[in-house]
Amino acid sequence: MYNQKVLQHFQKPHNFGKLKNPDSVGKVGNVVCGDLMWLYIKVGQNKQGQEIIQDIKFETFGCVAAIATSSIITDLAKGKILNEALNINKETIVKALGSLPPVKLHCSVLAADALAEAIYDYLKKNKRKIPADLEKRHQRIDNEEKMVREKYKGWIDNEEKLHQ
Repeated sequence: MYNQKVLQHFQKPHNFGKLKNPDSVGKVGNVVCGDLMWLYIKVGQNKQGQEIIQDIKFETFGCVAAIATSSIITDLAKGKILNEALNINKETIVKALGSLPPVKLHCSVLAADALAEAIYDYLKKNKRKIPADLEKRHQRIDNEEKMVREKYKGWIDNEEKLHQ
């Protein structure tokens, strides 16, 4: 069902854990499968003065594919300029992993959404212009999060206390 690369990222995930003093956090969940992801980023500058993802970590509660996609997106995003990181999508993630079973493709969407939310959070906290497509994406993710919160309220409240 899963290829060797997916299993490697599941068994030994890269950049797993909570980032101390992150500049922003992307929190996403899937109401159907129950997967939850927290993606933490630290923003720095490259030699050209462009903002890049200097450090990135994740905490994911979910299946093999959810953990593997969380791991690979940290590898793909680290060192990227924020606008480049926003271009990481489900296809990029699946290609980097080699493949995912069709029933698990939603995990790649979740990982890409977590990164987009972390960047959205960073731009908003720093009173920066948020691109229209990112704002639209955030609204979709926010609506989905409301459904997840409604379904898993007590559990999510407890988890969020642990992540503060």
